[in-house]
Amino acid sequence: MFTIFFILLIVVVVLTIVKKQNDTNQQVIKSINLARVVIFVAMLLVLLMSALVQIGPGHVGVPILFGSVQDNILKSGLNFVNPLVEVEKLDTRIQAYTMSGVKDEGAVQGDDAITTLSSDGLSLKLDVTVWFKLIEEETPNLLRGIGTDYIEKIVRPATRTALRDVTVMFTATDIYSAKRDDFISEITKNLEKSFSGKGILLEKVLLRNVELPQRVKEAIDEKIAAEQRAQQMVYTLQKEKQEAERKKVEASGIAEAQKIISNTINSQYLQWKYIETLKDLMNSKNNTIVITPYDQKLTPLLNLNKSN
Repeated sequence: MFTIFFILLIVVVVLTIVKKQNDTNQQVIKSINLARVVIFVAMLLVLLMSALVQIGPGHVGVPILFGSVQDNILKSGLNFVNPLVEVEKLDTRIQAYTMSGVKDEGAVQGDDAITTLSSDGLSLKLDVTVWFKLIEEETPNLLRGIGTDYIEKIVRPATRTALRDVTVMFTATDIYSAKRDDFISEITKNLEKSFSGKGILLEKVLLRNVELPQRVKEAIDEKIAAEQRAQQMVYTLQKEKQEAERKKVEASGIAEAQKIISNTINSQYLQWKYIETLKDLMNSKNNTIVITPYDQKLTPLLNLNKSN
C-alpha cells in the first residue's frame, strides 16, 4: 500500500511542476487540477485501506513498526491500525505436525519416522503426531525470539528429542503394549517443558505406530497367543469343574431317591404296580395272550420292566 501511496505522491509533485511550467495554458491547468484531485482522493483511500486490517477466524495479528514488534495483538475481525505498521498474521488454531514412515503422510516427504533405541537395546521406528497451538498473548514474544518458522525451530526438534530421551526408559514390549499410556505421558511432560515460555501450548501427543524388529514382533505374537491359550484352558477347567459339581449333585440326588424308594417300598406297592402293568398289557392291541405268574399273595414273580 505504501508503494502505491508514494507513487501517487510523486505523480502529484510532477503534476505540480508541469502546472507551473504551463501557467498560461488554462486548459492544461484545468486538466492538471482535476488529475490532482483524483490522485488526492486515491491517496486518501490508500491511507484508509492501510489503516484497516482484517484478521481471519482463528488468527491474530502482530503489528510491526519499522522492524520493531509491538506488544499489542489484533484479534479476529476488522482492526484500525497505524497506516505505517506491517501486520504479521499467525494461526492460533490447533495445528498437527506428523512424522511418519508412510510416504506423503507426514509433513516431510518420504520416510520421516523417528528411529530410536529402547532400554533393552532394540531399534524402534515410531510414527507420531503432535497437536499444538500458539498462545495468543505470547505471539509477540514468539515472533521476536523465534519467528514464523516455529515448527522447524521448536516443534519438530523438540518432539524428536523427547521421543529419543523417553524411549530409553522403556523396553520395546512395554512401549508396544503394556505401558504405552505411560510412555505417551512421559513424552507429553517432556514436550510441555520444552514448549514452556516459547508461546506454544501442547494439546496432545498421538503415538500412531510402533514398528518393532521382526523377531521381537514374532515373540510378542507368540506370547499373546500363549496367554490366550492359557486363558482358554482356565475357562475349560472351570467348565469341567462346574460339570463335575453338577454330576455330583445329580448322583447325590439319585442316590437319595433310591434310598427313599428302598426304605418305603413294600409288598402292597408291588402288588399295585403289578396290577397296573397287567392292565396296560391287556389293553394293548399287540397282545392276545397274557401270562400272569404270581404266588398266593399276588406278589409278582417276574421283573416288571421285562413284562413291559
